[in-house]
Amino acid sequence: MSAVLVAVVLSLVSAVAYAAAAVAQERLASRSPGSGTLRLLAHGAWWWSVGLNAGAALLHVVALKYGPLTVVQPLGALTLVAAVPMGARLAGRRVSAVEWRGTALTLLGLAAILVTASGPAPDDVLSVPEALTVAGTTAALIGVLSRPGARPGLRHASASGVASGVASALTQTVTVAATDRSGPLLSVQVVGVALLVAAFAAGGLLLSQTAYRGGLGGPLAMVTLANPLAAAVIGLALLGERLQGGPAGVLLALAGAGLASWGVVLLSRTTPAAVPADDDHPVAAVLALEPGSATAEPVLVPRPHDPGHLTAATR
Repeated sequence: MSAVLVAVVLSLVSAVAYAAAAVAQERLASRSPGSGTLRLLAHGAWWWSVGLNAGAALLHVVALKYGPLTVVQPLGALTLVAAVPMGARLAGRRVSAVEWRGTALTLLGLAAILVTASGPAPDDVLSVPEALTVAGTTAALIGVLSRPGARPGLRHASASGVASGVASALTQTVTVAATDRSGPLLSVQVVGVALLVAAFAAGGLLLSQTAYRGGLGGPLAMVTLANPLAAAVIGLALLGERLQGGPAGVLLALAGAGLASWGVVLLSRTTPAAVPADDDHPVAAVLALEPGSATAEPVLVPRPHDPGHLTAATR
């Protein structure tokens, strides 16, 4: 099995794990829209999402060891393919035609970017000055995107995607440098960049949790789009990776970015009404129930098969 194929397989499994984590985060955000970071620590669903994200990130790290950044990163788009129907299933509804169309356009655009991606084996790394420059620039961009204003969900999702993409690029530096036997395992480069990876990974997770308060489709699509684009910029500018096809490849990549952006817009316009999870469904119960829910105040929800009738349920 070739190294690139190993990277692709690991990236696919990672994408499914990321999708499950995103669904868990969105459902928690929809049930506790005003919860701060500290209150999230009391929710079991939050820790399930953290565990899923950690497992997905570990698979992603290994994939980056075998494949170039411009190939591994766009495969994260498959997170959207898994998350949209998964979220709809747990919410007890069907995926709408607009959601399918938005998902398809986002994936088609990212596929165009992936077709133009190429690069040598990941043996080049960021120097410490380069890593610090990338970190400083990214922190400033995240600060701008996180400012108060309109459409905070998509802006926080963009910031989350950028943070995660930069964390992946820095992770590749840590992985390659740590496995390069020509230098010490715990060099200043490895330790310093690893700390930056931890900071951006944690920041991306918290920013995505905030973004999902506005729904799953649009924010997740924005995260999915911003993540590979941020990583690709670093790979192309600093790691010697290249796009195939010359000027035509650049145009194809730009067209792909336009299609993906259109898909994000469609998904951001779709905010289905929340449907209480079926407590008999084991996965839904894990994601939906909160401590003390048995004594929560009743709310009125439509009874299945009789939309005109209201019955009491607890949340």
